[in-house]
Amino acid sequence: MTGGDDIQLVTFRVGGQDFAFNIFQVERILRYEAPSPLPKAPDFLEGVLRYHGAAVPLIDLRKRLGAPAPLKDDTRTVILEWDGAKIGTVVDTVTEVLQVAATDVTAPPGIVKGLAAEYITGLVVKEKRTIIVLNTNKLLMSKEKLQLDAALTEHATSEEKAHKVKT
Repeated sequence: MTGGDDIQLVTFRVGGQDFAFNIFQVERILRYEAPSPLPKAPDFLEGVLRYHGAAVPLIDLRKRLGAPAPLKDDTRTVILEWDGAKIGTVVDTVTEVLQVAATDVTAPPGIVKGLAAEYITGLVVKEKRTIIVLNTNKLLMSKEKLQLDAALTEHATSEEKAHKVKT
């Protein structure tokens, strides 16, 4: 009997709720470090993080999902493969890697409409926990992707100018 493939989820908490990313989209989990701020950046964009010599935009998922965002010892940055590039997301804590049958991921109920429905791939109910599986590619709407690109371009340009001044 084959009920579909198993999938592995990296689960984390934001504002007391369990969320998950598909493990294939997760590149690395890092301790939280404050990013370099970006001028004129949209609200949810905390700044950029140096990661393997590149500037990776850092999105605060807590702000994105409307949860309080106090920094704690176990606040983590999850580096994701995103839209052909990398993006960092700030979460309260990473809890576990969970293996579930693909059939355990159910579509979000019809009541979940609008913005939230866009970034939900599905739900997993396990041991009385409801884990919301996020669609990483939909974490930003196209308008926000443009804002992000603009902020990053401006950041790169100002870094180049600063570099030229030094040399």
